[in-house]
Amino acid sequence: MTALTVRDCGAGTSIQDGGRFGYRRYGVGPAGAMDRVALAVANMLVGNEPGTGAIEFAVFGGQFEVEGGDIRVALAGAMAEMKIDGEPVAPLTSVTVKAGQVISIAPARLGTFMVLAVAGGFDLKPDLGSQSFHLRAGLGGVERGPVKAGQTLHVLGGPVGPDLMATVAPKVHAGAYRVVLGPQDDYFTEAGIATLTSQAYTISAQADRMGYRLSGPAVEHAKGFNIVSDGIPTGAIQVPGSGEPIVLLADCGTTGGYPKIATLISADLPRFVQQRPGSEVRFMVVGRDEAIQAAREQAAMLQAVKAGLQPVGGGLDSGRLLSLNLVDGWVSAQAEEAIL
Repeated sequence: MTALTVRDCGAGTSIQDGGRFGYRRYGVGPAGAMDRVALAVANMLVGNEPGTGAIEFAVFGGQFEVEGGDIRVALAGAMAEMKIDGEPVAPLTSVTVKAGQVISIAPARLGTFMVLAVAGGFDLKPDLGSQSFHLRAGLGGVERGPVKAGQTLHVLGGPVGPDLMATVAPKVHAGAYRVVLGPQDDYFTEAGIATLTSQAYTISAQADRMGYRLSGPAVEHAKGFNIVSDGIPTGAIQVPGSGEPIVLLADCGTTGGYPKIATLISADLPRFVQQRPGSEVRFMVVGRDEAIQAAREQAAMLQAVKAGLQPVGGGLDSGRLLSLNLVDGWVSAQAEEAIL
């Protein structure tokens, strides 16, 4: 069986797929890739389904040696360089790697989360229907743990057909992050809601897969800051007694006792999670219909990327490389759209 031997990787490296759903009522959250657009793009480049399990890196990359035969891989997400035996691979391109060759993923230059997909996915036993590693629940991953140096990750299947490159760059919406108010926006004064949507916040150092705590003006409560605990969706913005918001992400708990002023729409989550501590973020309120439309537009964008895949060598010119390397959308709060 083909495999990747982990020579080195950062502490935040884990196996993540499309997530674990249907168990919130039992206290088990979905986990899954922080940047699901990146997961889908990396998987489509190697011929997998969008939610197939892949290796997720947090800022720091890693080094892997291929064993047992050819393996096809693709990298997407934060801006980082992948090399095979020291030779760089063009961005948004899959590459077939032979046994004995070494895959090196450099630390991200922009953004936070990168995803390395392999054709066929990894031979890992799922927990509750998912390979996603959830640290606090002790589920999924490699024997219910993160990816570590010295491990061997067995690969299912192998390369079929030619390597592929994206001729249509994946894009995400830019500008202020869009939120839908509620479900407890009545626990805040009008001034408090105006503060959230008119002031800039900074992502603090307290940021991980569970959530990003924000620093900035305090959001004013109207009825105190304790509620009877209720369910938490991914992207919920809860406001504890300090008045500084917390955006809850893939590994968040399933219930909480702080009021939630708003929820970040799903289409904007992939861009939000790529922000690093110190990054400035702003929020704007949209309605439910606009949130649904944004999700549909993101799905259509991914379909366009998939439809534009071409065999490597068919149009790999300097213009394409330059366009795919101009990855600055993760830190832009002004542009109309950003390139993944």
